[in-house]
Amino acid sequence: MTDNKQENQIHQPVSEDWHSREEPTAKERNLTANPGDRIADESQSIEEKAQQVAVDSPDITGDHITVPTYFVVDEPDGEKKALHHVKDAEEISDVIRQARVDENGNRIWW
Repeated sequence: MTDNKQENQIHQPVSEDWHSREEPTAKERNLTANPGDRIADESQSIEEKAQQVAVDSPDITGDHITVPTYFVVDEPDGEKKALHHVKDAEEISDVIRQARVDENGNRIWW
């Protein structure tokens, strides 16, 4: 009598154990899920940052979405500042809120 247990075994795809993989995962390499979220190791100019794109693809509705990695804003002193869309999200929200108030500080609703 043969052992049918091995013959009838179903093999399903599952994640490999971390120690059996040949390449490290994105997390192990300290990468984000979206390469556009990464901040360069070397210093970059405002112009270089302004050209970086975090997302450039269709969304679930099929509309094409482009999101810059950095939002360039004007500081009160006239200088420009590049705010990273993830790291500086709170400051970006503050800038948007400030843009929606009148000269008396009253909120403007569209």
